[in-house]
Amino acid sequence: MAFTVQADSFRFKPELRSGVAGKRVLITGAGKDRGLGQAFALAAGLNGAAKVGVHFHSSYVDAFDLVAELCKEGVDAFPVHADVTNLGDLWAMRSYVIEQMGGSPPNLLICNSGLTENGYAFGRALRTIPDEQPAVRRARVRQHFIDSLEQSRIVLNTKIDGFLAMTHLWAGEAVYHEEPLQLVYVSSRMAIDPGAQVPGYAISNWAVLQLPKVLAINLGRNAKFVSAMNILPPFIRTGMTDEYAENPAVFGRWQTRMLETHETAEAFLHLMTRPLAELDQGNFEIIVEGQPDDIRLSWKKVHLDLREEAMG
Repeated sequence: MAFTVQADSFRFKPELRSGVAGKRVLITGAGKDRGLGQAFALAAGLNGAAKVGVHFHSSYVDAFDLVAELCKEGVDAFPVHADVTNLGDLWAMRSYVIEQMGGSPPNLLICNSGLTENGYAFGRALRTIPDEQPAVRRARVRQHFIDSLEQSRIVLNTKIDGFLAMTHLWAGEAVYHEEPLQLVYVSSRMAIDPGAQVPGYAISNWAVLQLPKVLAINLGRNAKFVSAMNILPPFIRTGMTDEYAENPAVFGRWQTRMLETHETAEAFLHLMTRPLAELDQGNFEIIVEGQPDDIRLSWKKVHLDLREEAMG
């Protein structure tokens, strides 16, 4: 089995159910065990969602185990296998998802797919190695440059291309079916406060913040069918961040400890209880305060204010 979390941790108070209860929910990047997407799937399914689509790309064992766990709990869940950067894959899954959802498209789409980077010193030359021959150094620097940018390229493609394609696909279906759709984009606090050595991650999450506005402008009169928002979580303990969980030098400027996935999911459902008009076009940041054994979570709305100045 590749399902290691405690499902009961994702059963929340009845007053938190309103944002997901009765919804047809599709979560991208939901396959990874102990991942944030898995947490959203559990939070939706165990708190009243009508349907839960668990999207995955390579984490098929974890994803099928998550679907099995949800079905065991009486949730109407189904797997969705696709590469969000492959447009053929995305188009092929369209009719399957609608069929699984009883002939209607999702009305809550959580775009969560994403990767992070191993880390590299962006814009800085590699340190010299004593007695290294110039030709060897050139080869080493070249390979480091190629490997580093390849990391960033994959991160950028997954986050930007994947979110853009999912938005285009499912917003179009919402307008065609005249069915309301709520889009939630999972960005990162690093979008507004970048961390060191993960340039592709910081840049891709910043780009995501523009999607709600771009979508609304393009939909025009049909914007009444689609609302969109961004959430900007801080550091969360997942399979990708375990190695940093005890290293406050990494996350210490933001929080006294990493959040657990069920804590983040509960905070998300708190946010989803707010009026849709308040959430639409908003960017919402999770704030972590207090000591490790007594943290307090709250939401802060982030405004991206554009300022133009004439030049003499």
